[in-house]
Amino acid sequence: MNIVPDTSAIIDGRVSERIESDGDAATVLVPEAVVGELESQANDGLDTGWEGLEELQRLAELADDGAVEVRYVGRRTKPSEATGAHEGDIDALIREVAENEGATLLTSDVVQAEVARAKGLDVEYVEPRTRGSGGLVIEDFFDEQTMSVHLKTGTKPKAKRGAIGEMHYQTIDEEVTDEATMKEWADDIENTARSSPDGFLELSEPGMSIVQFRDYRIAVARPPFADGIEITAVRPIVKTDLDDYEFADELRDRLKERQRGVLISGSPGAGKSTFAQAVAEFLTDADYAVKTMEKPRDLQVGPDITQYTALGGDMAKTADSLLLVRPDYTIYDEVRKTEDFGVFADMRLAGVGMVGVVHATRAIDALQRLVGRVELGMIPQVVDTVVYIEDGRVDTVYDVTTQVKVPEGLTAEDLARPVIQVADFETGKPEYEIYTFNRQVVTVPLGDSEGSDETGVGRLARQEIEREIRSIARGHVDVELRGQNEAVVYVEEDDISYVIGKGGGRISDVEDRLGIDIDVRTHDEKPGRGGAGSTEGNGGTGGSTSEGVVVTPEVTSRHVVIRMDEHVGETVEIRADGEYLFTATVGRGGDIQVSRGSAIADELEQAIDRRQQITVHTA
Repeated sequence: MNIVPDTSAIIDGRVSERIESDGDAATVLVPEAVVGELESQANDGLDTGWEGLEELQRLAELADDGAVEVRYVGRRTKPSEATGAHEGDIDALIREVAENEGATLLTSDVVQAEVARAKGLDVEYVEPRTRGSGGLVIEDFFDEQTMSVHLKTGTKPKAKRGAIGEMHYQTIDEEVTDEATMKEWADDIENTARSSPDGFLELSEPGMSIVQFRDYRIAVARPPFADGIEITAVRPIVKTDLDDYEFADELRDRLKERQRGVLISGSPGAGKSTFAQAVAEFLTDADYAVKTMEKPRDLQVGPDITQYTALGGDMAKTADSLLLVRPDYTIYDEVRKTEDFGVFADMRLAGVGMVGVVHATRAIDALQRLVGRVELGMIPQVVDTVVYIEDGRVDTVYDVTTQVKVPEGLTAEDLARPVIQVADFETGKPEYEIYTFNRQVVTVPLGDSEGSDETGVGRLARQEIEREIRSIARGHVDVELRGQNEAVVYVEEDDISYVIGKGGGRISDVEDRLGIDIDVRTHDEKPGRGGAGSTEGNGGTGGSTSEGVVVTPEVTSRHVVIRMDEHVGETVEIRADGEYLFTATVGRGGDIQVSRGSAIADELEQAIDRRQQITVHTA
């Protein structure tokens, strides 16, 4: 009897198994297309390729023993056919061999079997071999307080254990895992996910697989993507209800009032996804249609909530599909990239309630991640609530609204503009304002900063004035605020006329843009500053003081040069107004040269711009 096995039968070891069990002499005709496919899989590091090659070696041994005749027939696949394996090109070549040889096709592929029968071929179908243990081989590493297990070739197994907010990364086994064990675990995890109804393969790329098995999310990394086999398994250790959190009643009322745009923010491991799951369950119980968008899907929600992943690898396609489904709320876990924020905003503006999970180290940072990605005036329509989670609890809740007003701290009526107000949800007190100031979007904290007399608005105004004047002046610029809408700008004497402009036109333009009255003066007029205080000469050594030798550095196109003719070969310290900058050795030419663009040169040039006294001290 002549048999033509396809790739699935070879990989499952069904050919040698059939010969050994039947004991009847047979001729096995192995298509070269099968050999090519197995070789390609083995080169890609796939276990199926190696298992298929081992089966071919077993057939060769059986042939040597006289139990079977093995012949290789047909032609190798072309590159275009190999890349089209999922479209049936290789299967078609195998069926062609079976037809030409008048042989029986042996397969574990149900689709291949049905197509061959439709073409009138003799077919022997055998059930595919179940792979994997059916369970999770690394589950023994988990206990009730284990959130994640971290395994890698050549290291001791580690885990994150403890209550939320008190997690500790610790060694859980003193035995170092070898490569053979790691490979066995990795293969079993992936095979079990493929064959078990409790799991699926979320992502499969060369070097990285992501498996969802029951409530475990497992990432399996392999060389060359990683420098060794690594398995990271994560599992939620608690499942919460909205009642377990502070502001539960207020948040329930807010979510039920109308569809909202909510950002749940916090640091990694803070409990953001756990809170998102609690919100999803509450909304479902409140008779809202709730869906999720996740990649990978790892939120632990009830069966009434359908969990979607990226359709064709693109969340925008998932969003398009969801808009046809018209959910009341969608949980988006996680919103990270610019395209994610775009999808979130599009769905929210289409009227869908959105709850997004975002990494942020402060509550305001979550909102700032929208700036530049969503038009400023639309932000309150996209996100009206920010919830910041820390150590598994609700730490901060912000209410986000927009008003047309004069920003806090400014007084001129013509400065009125759209202002986003970020207020504490509990007290209603505004804590931040976000608006456009001099063509820039700024986030200003309200109230005085601790230990500083300068408010956030004052600091912003000073920086903007300095930036505007620096774009005009050629020398050093200092800014001093005198109240909410007045400032004094100190510039070099040579820059006075240039900054003021003809008839005061240039400085008037700056005042109009910023809404602040500006008085322009020279540095010598600045209170507390001495008169001349400068040394004469071009880059030479000035007079000596008890603080060292006063010098005037010369700035060339490539270097900052300090002349020290009388100190050749000596090691000296360079200071600015007594503050240490760097140590150097005076060269044979009697100078110290610092390359421009270096950190040291930048500090020195900044000191020169600030008109600080540069001194040289013998080390």
